[in-house]
Amino acid sequence: MVAGIFSIIMSKTNLKSLSKDEMFDFTVSHGLPRYRADQIIHRIYEKYASSIDEITEFSKELRKALEELAFISCIRIVKRLVSSDGTEKFLFSLDDGRLIESVLITDKNRLTLCISSQVGCALGCRFCRTGKLGLTRNLKSHEIVDQVIAVNRILAEPDVITSRAHLAKDKDGVFLPRKITNIVFMGMGEPLMNFDEVVEALWKIVIFTGISRRKITLSTAGILPKLPLLPQQAPEINLAVSLNATTEASRSGIMPVNRKYPLAALIGACEKFPLGPGRRITFEYIMIKGVNDTPGDARRLVKLLRGLRCKINLIPLNHDGPDGLRPSSEKNILEFQEILDLNKMTALIRRSKGGDISAACGQLASPQL
Repeated sequence: MVAGIFSIIMSKTNLKSLSKDEMFDFTVSHGLPRYRADQIIHRIYEKYASSIDEITEFSKELRKALEELAFISCIRIVKRLVSSDGTEKFLFSLDDGRLIESVLITDKNRLTLCISSQVGCALGCRFCRTGKLGLTRNLKSHEIVDQVIAVNRILAEPDVITSRAHLAKDKDGVFLPRKITNIVFMGMGEPLMNFDEVVEALWKIVIFTGISRRKITLSTAGILPKLPLLPQQAPEINLAVSLNATTEASRSGIMPVNRKYPLAALIGACEKFPLGPGRRITFEYIMIKGVNDTPGDARRLVKLLRGLRCKINLIPLNHDGPDGLRPSSEKNILEFQEILDLNKMTALIRRSKGGDISAACGQLASPQL
């Protein structure tokens, strides 16, 4: 009898917490052939199974036996909002009742999911509402990856497919994806302050979900002890650095982390960061009126980044920015970009989406939606 194959254990194993090798070890150690691990992985990460009973490759008897040993954890969707521009925001509840947010952005033939790595954030950046929450705890790797699984599961629902039928093709007739194509670690939290779990999550995303490492971007404020470890331990993903100022004083004024990890040291670490062919670092620069948007700031930025393989995203502060901060005028943003262009710097103005549902850059602040 199949149940006799399994040994008795004191607590159940969360199958989503296992790496590929650990999944093989789990099945083999309980008397099952290795191919059963592949079936479990397929059901969880490609068919989005939320319970062992949904692993229909297994007999009912085997599923019942497995339920005595293991379970499949799932974050629970609490609320879902849709912006006028098509951006979607999801409020998820974790097993302990803590709340996190994820944002799905539709752009031509891409579906990009902005995911969280922590419940809240400890950095306290003045332009970011998440920083006002403080840090509650780090996310486990499976909670990070589960944001991808949960949204893909939602996208696969028949009514969602029907409601998105108008997005089936773009203006050039190219079919749009039915599941997430790109991941950005730009949600709640500082990824490098949850380094081990984030690295594990990155490997799971690449190995289990099939999303290319070239379509994954991690954004950091610059946690210098961890930055050089990222290319050593994680897949070769894209790096984005939240810069936002050109002097030590101005950056410290809006990003307290700069007092511990100064701007000069951050740029030095970026200069040493290994980049493969065709790779470059993205520097994110929130445009804040009267804080960092002068022609002098633009010229200092050119000097600061000259020689680095990089591009610069100029991001207007969202209109409901905290702490009395206001977005730069359109005139100042364009003049800033022009100075960068004249100095042969690649600079793009990135307009945040989802502002009407507080899903834009710096707006994630659960539990308020």
